[in-house]
Amino acid sequence: MCRDYGHGHRHGDCRCPGAPMERFMQPCLLLLLHRRPAHGYELMQSLGEFGFNNSEADPGTVYRNLRRLEEEGLVSSRWDTSGGGPARRLYHLTPEGEELLHAWAEAITSNKRRLEHFLLKYREEFPGK
Repeated sequence: MCRDYGHGHRHGDCRCPGAPMERFMQPCLLLLLHRRPAHGYELMQSLGEFGFNNSEADPGTVYRNLRRLEEEGLVSSRWDTSGGGPARRLYHLTPEGEELLHAWAEAITSNKRRLEHFLLKYREEFPGK
């Protein structure tokens, strides 16, 4: 469900301004895993530093993205039984994931220039906004 506008469909199907943020989660997860291997819960907590709130970084969304990254060979995981509690998956960045992380940084840099240009033109059209 599109939380921003109350549409009855998922972000992937809508045209609302919040839609790209779920996709932006992937490079954020890759960067966090470049720092160090982590469990899903740790990753959910750390996404806040990239501006994700708790409803955006909910377990379903985070684990769906981790599964997709793992299926694509960008992340690997194994069961971690060292914590004394139940086994948890520990996620690691693969070399392919690091390559994609660099590509994301290039794409974000390019998109940033385009977005800044858009905002400049927008402000010319709507000076008081």
